[in-house]
Amino acid sequence: MTFARPDHLFDDDTIPRLPTWVTSARAETLEDVAFLSGAALNHLHLVLNRVDLPHALLRDRLALRAAEACLALSGRPERAGELRDAVYLLRLGDLPGPAGETYLAWRRAVERPLSIKSLGRALPAFESGQIATWLDAGKGAPVTRAAMVLEAVLREAPRADVAGLILSDAALAQAFGWGHLVPLLAPGLKRAELRKQGGDLRMACHRALISSVIEAVRQAADLARRAAHLKAVAPKLRAKGAGNAVEMFLTWDAVAPSALPLPDRAARRLCDRLVDLGAVRELTGRDTFRLYGV
Repeated sequence: MTFARPDHLFDDDTIPRLPTWVTSARAETLEDVAFLSGAALNHLHLVLNRVDLPHALLRDRLALRAAEACLALSGRPERAGELRDAVYLLRLGDLPGPAGETYLAWRRAVERPLSIKSLGRALPAFESGQIATWLDAGKGAPVTRAAMVLEAVLREAPRADVAGLILSDAALAQAFGWGHLVPLLAPGLKRAELRKQGGDLRMACHRALISSVIEAVRQAADLARRAAHLKAVAPKLRAKGAGNAVEMFLTWDAVAPSALPLPDRAARRLCDRLVDLGAVRELTGRDTFRLYGV
């Protein structure tokens, strides 16, 4: 599969939406669904090449979505707000709990360039040799490779849904030549579909990717606009260390004031100032233990 690079996708200030013939089509055969998922992934591939996209922030937000989906697949009740609390309010020596561990696995999988070492850091329960063997199980076209890796992991470790989904996304990223893992498959798959095999699993993965790419492109467009606004207001910030703080907001899904490189009061004032400028949002709705994000 080749990837054209239309100039208008890079000259425009706005990240283009997926064509309606991809988002509204109703395909029934494996061939038709594969064609639509290929078109969706080709579009995402172009979006991920944009220099105006806050790449680390997009991956971190998609990691949150993938973790939330994995917990739903396992029947756990935790959602985005609880996952953020479990990770971003974690104190030294605290344990994040099962939900927090799932979120941390996805965050670790996306934050460093894709490699066996980075995947081993995300999945410490598995040896690097086993991870490499599972990744080598994927052959053929990108989505076929991802489905084969998912099937291989769950055949050998039936309860390792998170590992299977992380490694299938890793196989997809490798196939497209992306430098980092981009979480896509987990939010679009149902629990029963994880137990499918062969063509049935490939069909489920194609469908899952179409819906996930639609959301990923929407989030990319939203975050690109928000990141541009944050960069535009950054010169108005007078606090020492504000530049490093802005970089944290452009990298992480959520930031606690205590994590910023400023004294506590100055950090809270900076967050309030950014909210007043419309550059970040308070994410919790609480008066204390607040979290902020682009």
